[in-house]
Amino acid sequence: MKPAAKPILGAGLLLIGVCWPLNWLLPGLRTHLLFFPLWLGYVLAVDGWTLARTGTSPLERSPARFALLFVVSMPFWWLFELLNLRLGNWEYLGREHFSDLEYFLLSSLSFSTVAPAVLGSAELMASFRPFERFARGPVLRPTARLCFGLFAAGLLMVAAMLAWPVYFFPFAWTSLVFLLEPLCVLLGRRSFLSDLERGDWRGWMTLWAGGLLCGFFWEMWNVWSYPKWIYHVPGVGFWKVFEMPALGYLGYLPFAMELYLLRQLLLPSKA
Repeated sequence: MKPAAKPILGAGLLLIGVCWPLNWLLPGLRTHLLFFPLWLGYVLAVDGWTLARTGTSPLERSPARFALLFVVSMPFWWLFELLNLRLGNWEYLGREHFSDLEYFLLSSLSFSTVAPAVLGSAELMASFRPFERFARGPVLRPTARLCFGLFAAGLLMVAAMLAWPVYFFPFAWTSLVFLLEPLCVLLGRRSFLSDLERGDWRGWMTLWAGGLLCGFFWEMWNVWSYPKWIYHVPGVGFWKVFEMPALGYLGYLPFAMELYLLRQLLLPSKA
């Protein structure tokens, strides 16, 4: 274990240990102040655990790039907030207690943890042996025809979602995968097709696992928060796990893939 792993993991667990009970037990407004340190604790705990297991982690490899991931995460999630003006799939209870400026600043700080949490969780998942079974699978080559088809499908998804949001709201969570993947290929960035042309599906699977892990904690920590979010999802608002309908967790799978592609476009790397 690298010496840096223990303090990173310890700092993360300390933040979680303090902020989690406060977020659930304090009366009145509290989550607007506790969301960021709670999720910063999660990010650090995951990073420290990954470093302990593998000898490397996002923070250990490049603190600057690690910090930039928080920055790019903010506008990315604001894009989904913009889409939600059309979709109306979620709302925030307690929004009325904040001015527009307060809401923007506090929300942006909270949104900054999204990408580091998901991508860090995916890297942690990659350290577990069961995912090695996906190292050899079907081969898919990044041809020009395939990339054009993916991009066209992404555009059609966006158009359908905006035109008929009641029926096509799931495309909010899938369309960007189809749009960003060809852009990564065009710009020479590493993408899913970079791995799939070798039959390596590990990155895909670990992102799905990391997305679901974060989704569980997002929804669990939200359930007794205030302010908090609730959902209005047409046709699938049943079998709730915390506030989220069970089928809604499927959205975390492509969402994690979108975050990976966004990082490759804005902060390119080999991994």
